[in-house]
Amino acid sequence: MATTKKATTTKKAETKAPTKTAAKKAEAKPAAAKKPAAKKADPKFDLFIQFGGATVSVKDIEKNVKKVVKGKKAYTVYVKPEESKAYIVADGETTGMDVFFVAD
Repeated sequence: MATTKKATTTKKAETKAPTKTAAKKAEAKPAAAKKPAAKKADPKFDLFIQFGGATVSVKDIEKNVKKVVKGKKAYTVYVKPEESKAYIVADGETTGMDVFFVAD
């Protein structure tokens, strides 16, 4: 009877062993995710307003507007170089504030 028990134990172990294809699937690693193509950087863009011998950067006007009228979601700015002013409409409402700019 001892021999019979060994044979049954061996058969049970054989049925539990994974097949070669199942083992390969378990070992297979998921495909590496493709990296998105690197975006090309936008070219540097500077915009200046020149009038009457003065040159003013639009970025400087934008910084000054945001200092004067804070916490708004949208700004519309009307630049009048002949007056050295930028008129501001923030969030659809006229602010009543103007930004003066002076050429360097």
